Amino acid sequence: MSNKETKNKLISLQVFRWDPEKDKKPYVSNYSVDLSKCGPMVLDALLHIKNEQDASLTLRRSCREGICGSCAMNIDGNNTLACIKRIDTSAKEMKIYPLPHMFVVKDLVPDLSNFYAQHKSIQPWLQSDHSDSTKEQYQSKEDRAKLDGLYECILCACCSTSCPSYWWNSDKYLGPAVLLQAYRWIMDSRDKATKDRLKFLEDPFKLYRCHTILNCTRSCPKNLNPGKAIAGIKRQITLLT
Repeated sequence: MSNKETKNKLISLQVFRWDPEKDKKPYVSNYSVDLSKCGPMVLDALLHIKNEQDASLTLRRSCREGICGSCAMNIDGNNTLACIKRIDTSAKEMKIYPLPHMFVVKDLVPDLSNFYAQHKSIQPWLQSDHSDSTKEQYQSKEDRAKLDGLYECILCACCSTSCPSYWWNSDKYLGPAVLLQAYRWIMDSRDKATKDRLKFLEDPFKLYRCHTILNCTRSCPKNLNPGKAIAGIKRQITLLT
């Protein structure tokens, strides 16, 4: 949209608010933002609100380039990254909430402690019998290509928090983001812990709570396919047995 078109163009941002230290229950604050005075992304509008209207508004952000995953939130009903989500200039209002079905620390900041603990549980690092750490571990182009669509995951949790199975079983089901990360190491030709990784995942809840609804794939802001990765893990387990 040109500067002429954005002149005095106002949009209403309805933002979820909750401070557990003083609020009895969550509520929604309505902020009017002049699009001619902020950048084109939803994060720009939120920072404009925080800087110019309400310093108490709390959110996470870091890279502003869709790399860190910090600003993941629910915008108009869809989980995405605020830094790469363009403001719909044809709309009169936008609704902004934290990632769904997670405990909220404050306002738009969800508690990701359980999510990170699950990621840690899959041991997301290379386990190799390569004893000489000073030498590079070579990998063929074909084997390296198997990691495409896996290593790009930024752990924003958009996919896991869009998954009904994760909503209901987040204490046991690892969820699409963590399972995609697990598959990344299973498919790495340099890793020597494949059997142990698959045995760890072969569980009615850790893996098999996935019902292929594919909300995860539709919501990924990096256009990855967690559903395909989960199917790949299941296939590897059948090959192992």
